[in-house]
Amino acid sequence: MPTLAVEDGFSVHDYRAGLKLLEQDGSTMTLENREGYTCPVSGDVFDRLLVAEDQALSFSSPPPEPICVRSTPEKILVLAH
Repeated sequence: MPTLAVEDGFSVHDYRAGLKLLEQDGSTMTLENREGYTCPVSGDVFDRLLVAEDQALSFSSPPPEPICVRSTPEKILVLAH
């Protein structure tokens, strides 16, 4: 399975065929991994991807599954496994 490329930044449009948009608000979007892309941190297939353009994130409760976090110059990626 292909790994999300983040070395030169990240564009969700590069992966639009395999990621389904679930939710979007101002500066964040949540996507479902329907293509089996692998995580750029762990190398494992992930289930959901949160893409945030903010410099900081806050969660009211942690997700029940393991997560990985990767930053790019413009975005923060939170990958739930």
